[in-house]
Amino acid sequence: MKLDNTVAAVVTGGASGLGKASAQALAKAGVKVAIFDINEAAGVAVAKEIGGIFCNVNIMSEESALAGFEKARKAHGQERILVHCAMAARRGKTLAFDKETHKYKRTPTADYAFGVDGILVASYRMASIAAEGMASLPELEDGERGSIVLTASVAAQDAQIGQVIYGSAKAGVNGLVLPMARDMMDVGIRVNSIMPGIFATPLMLGAPQKVLDSLAQSVPFPKRLGKPEEFGSLVLELTRNTYFNGQCLRLDGAIRMAPR
Repeated sequence: MKLDNTVAAVVTGGASGLGKASAQALAKAGVKVAIFDINEAAGVAVAKEIGGIFCNVNIMSEESALAGFEKARKAHGQERILVHCAMAARRGKTLAFDKETHKYKRTPTADYAFGVDGILVASYRMASIAAEGMASLPELEDGERGSIVLTASVAAQDAQIGQVIYGSAKAGVNGLVLPMARDMMDVGIRVNSIMPGIFATPLMLGAPQKVLDSLAQSVPFPKRLGKPEEFGSLVLELTRNTYFNGQCLRLDGAIRMAPR
């Protein structure tokens, strides 16, 4: 897909971190970008910086998502690109020892369901809504109509202790990729996912420096945290390169996470 000002994109979680880097990369390539986020102040600021539009969207709400797409399409036209970075989840071990009762307690099913909704169901929600709109677009070269990039995690393959919710939900995101790509092969909509490792996002950079240094040393090469712009660069390649389809790609400096 040729990226220029005739192409519109939606980036969820675009107010910060990997989503922001993706929005910036697409905008620099000339694409019209709509940022979906619940952080209005930060989202408006990023949208202003890149010449895009901000839509206050809660990815866990069908109504909110549909309203966001409607607003974005009125401003920029039907998107050909969706980059889905936003998520919501909770932590918890399958069983954890309670020092007060001296018994093992499980993480409540409600907490697990919340994470699945905020990661896996939300990924399907945003991708399917975007795809339904993309299907109406005229074909580009090779019959392509759109590109969807989902965000999984290295935890989809080697989740650590306490990541039973996050890891399994992110594995589910990878599980969407191939059947979704096959579902839409006759429509010309491609689907891929990126599994980022340890990245220098605002959330991660809030950790103590000692922790950050230790994490950096755990990466085989290069021995540092990933840069959000490196994630944005891969988003561009997955969007531009029409032969990328049905792929789940690790972007992690060759790290393999230990149990803890």
